[in-house]
Amino acid sequence: MVEVFKTDVKGFEQAENLLDAIHGSFINYRVNFDLQDCDKILRVESASGYIESTSIINFLQEHGCKAQILEDIVRPKVRDIEYAKSLSQVF
Repeated sequence: MVEVFKTDVKGFEQAENLLDAIHGSFINYRVNFDLQDCDKILRVESASGYIESTSIINFLQEHGCKAQILEDIVRPKVRDIEYAKSLSQVF
């Protein structure tokens, strides 16, 4: 399982420190930051399939960083919209 968090990490050095701290406290997680993304993404992967999201958020707060789960947004594909329109014209 993978969970994606939006963070307010300020830079590379802070991200590196947080990664070290997370690895030390959550040994079964693989983590990385995408600081190029506007949301300063933290990706957390667990081989066991379960991620303690609240624990990660609280842990980051204890280390001076705000985080929240980045919700999946599923956008319909254009062809799905066109198909739905064609159905509405039939009925």
